[in-house]
Amino acid sequence: MQSFFSGVADLVVHRPRLVAQVAVVLMLISLVGMSMISMATGNDTYLDKNSERGIISNHYSDTFQQNTLVLLFECNDPSSPEILAYIDSIMGPIAKLQYVSGTASVTDVIKQANNGTLPLSSGEVTEVKQKIAPAVLKQYIPSNLLNMAMVTLEPGLSDKKKESAMKNILSFIDSTNIPPGLSIKLTGDAAFSMEMRNEMGTSMMTLIMAALLLMVVVMGLLFSYVSHRFLPVLIVTIGLLLTFGVVGLGHVTVSMAVISAFPVMIGLGIDYAIQFHSRLEEEARTNPLPEAIRITVTKTGPAVMYAMLATSMGFFAMFISPVPMIQGFGLVSIIGVVVCYLTSLIGIPLIAVLIDYKAKGAGKSKLTESIDFGLSKIAVGIAKNPVPVLLVVFFVAFVGIQMDSRIPIDTNQNSFVPPGMPAKVTLDKVTRIVGSTDPAPILVYGDNVLALDSVKWMKEFTTLEMNLHPTRLNNAVSIADYVISYNNGTMPQTQSELDASLEKIPAGTKKQFLNGRSEAVVKLFTSKMETPAQSDLKDQIKGDLELHQPPAGIKTSITGSFDLFTNLISQLVESKEAMTYLGFVLVALFLGLVYRNINALTPIVPIVAIVGWNAVAMYVLGIDYNPMTACLGSMTIGVAAEYTILVMERYLEEREVTDDVVEAIKNSVRKIGSAILVSGLATFFGFSALILSAFPIISNFGLTTIIAVLFSLIGAVAVMPAVLSLVDQIVHRVEEVEEEVLHIHPLAHEKK
Repeated sequence: MQSFFSGVADLVVHRPRLVAQVAVVLMLISLVGMSMISMATGNDTYLDKNSERGIISNHYSDTFQQNTLVLLFECNDPSSPEILAYIDSIMGPIAKLQYVSGTASVTDVIKQANNGTLPLSSGEVTEVKQKIAPAVLKQYIPSNLLNMAMVTLEPGLSDKKKESAMKNILSFIDSTNIPPGLSIKLTGDAAFSMEMRNEMGTSMMTLIMAALLLMVVVMGLLFSYVSHRFLPVLIVTIGLLLTFGVVGLGHVTVSMAVISAFPVMIGLGIDYAIQFHSRLEEEARTNPLPEAIRITVTKTGPAVMYAMLATSMGFFAMFISPVPMIQGFGLVSIIGVVVCYLTSLIGIPLIAVLIDYKAKGAGKSKLTESIDFGLSKIAVGIAKNPVPVLLVVFFVAFVGIQMDSRIPIDTNQNSFVPPGMPAKVTLDKVTRIVGSTDPAPILVYGDNVLALDSVKWMKEFTTLEMNLHPTRLNNAVSIADYVISYNNGTMPQTQSELDASLEKIPAGTKKQFLNGRSEAVVKLFTSKMETPAQSDLKDQIKGDLELHQPPAGIKTSITGSFDLFTNLISQLVESKEAMTYLGFVLVALFLGLVYRNINALTPIVPIVAIVGWNAVAMYVLGIDYNPMTACLGSMTIGVAAEYTILVMERYLEEREVTDDVVEAIKNSVRKIGSAILVSGLATFFGFSALILSAFPIISNFGLTTIIAVLFSLIGAVAVMPAVLSLVDQIVHRVEEVEEEVLHIHPLAHEKK
């Protein structure tokens, strides 16, 4: 290992121009990779698309939901003749726009029930509405203030083409004579996803710029005792650019969670750069620059690498999560910390050679000296009294572990997105009026879902559900309701009557409920409720399906976002603990493999405590678990491992020159205390950029992560001295017992 770092040092010192040229080429390649980055939204970010549930959900979304836009007509009388005439006048032209495959509105049903024409008076409209199945009517006119029409886009459209189709629709509507008092908005899954992607792109750049700006402020205030104090900011910016390139070239999609990884990467990357820069400054004061670089690379390189790899272990534990966005966060975080480490390892010495780096020479600032002295004094006091300190530490951690199960879990997607996003504002407005706009869909599939007995079963089941759950369901609709509406208000009694009724239903309407003769969907519209209540309702619907099964050869499956987000609760409960436990195991195994002595386990002790402290903070601050904060435990393990390992590394280095454990702790904290504090505060402020995100899921995660970083600093500076001191006492006590045993039984020693 030392030969590798020595080789790096020699290469940078003796062939800096070659290394610089390679770096420039890599950055140019990264610019190409940046252009290939794509944003991911929708159910694929929450559900593994290759799982059975994911396959069914994506098939349902692609077939019945993803390409459907919803036009909302808001006015005082959504069924007035004037409004109906206007809707009818625009739906035909919209159906002919590019990328649009069909439309469906209440005017289609009304004209069918009124001999092909629209009523001319309110009285006539009322009479015609009485001929239409209530479930069908409520599908389009859910309240006295709202009328809804559906626009189906062609399947397989790219995001760019979907956006083009939506702009064409809105542009056409703007060119029409909209009746006074009528407000028209475009919503639906495609519209929501488009706005989400735009918001995510804006949010990502905002967070990155905020994090870098905060880094400049921190370096300016706290890193003044070194030459070129802003060098770490340059290094982490280069690391960020290279990471973007790897992400783009690797076709890693960027979700809400992955956006969070970039400020996290900046926070950790600046930490690595500070460690290298601080050691270079220290060595350059007493050694020629080539020797200072060699010492920095060979001494700090392995220590920071071990810390970086331990951090990666925490992120690696996220791969066992069933939630793709958490896996993506872990993957991008690993890519980021590895790239930033390599950038610091090579970049700091390279720039030092190119600019002929000169140490500041004045020593550390008075503030830095005061910090080092104060921290070392605290460390000595703790090292002399380790047991009381650890008792308090673990008491708080124990309380946190008990509180953890009481922290609520939030899997409501609407609470994750920016509250001011137009699509969300519209959705919230509709939800307040009619309840959930996203149905609880039941996919019905088999040899022939349009057989008479199958269609009758759909009607019987929706009626049953409305009777069983009158307060939780606002509406229940299937193709059977349209069949009744297009058959003079009665259910057909023969297959030929059914087929004739189906022929009358517009193609745009049928696409919402049918996929050929092999698949259909039953839509249950719920009232507004929290995710736990939705989960309870899903269990009841499952029970109803078992008791009231469809005809032979027909199967059913609850799917869509309703199934996804209710199932997400149990997944988060199971995976957040599994990720934390796996993170502990991976870090412990890694440290054991690297150090192979009792000290290898010392960093684990404060990490365990910090995870418990996190739970206390979340409970006190009222922060819920969500798909992002659920990975806080494993992420904290990774972040905390870095600081504790750096303290342990310097402690082991100091133990080589002194046998006094307290003296070794004092010297190690005195020499790297301010560097760890500066890097920790830089990480703290880098993570704090997440709080500025317009996405609540990201801002809440940001708050929890900066708390975790603060606890990690406390764990490294305050808890590690106690652990190291106690371990040393235990080792000495064991050695004394062995000596006593050998003294009493000398023959045993001789045989040995």
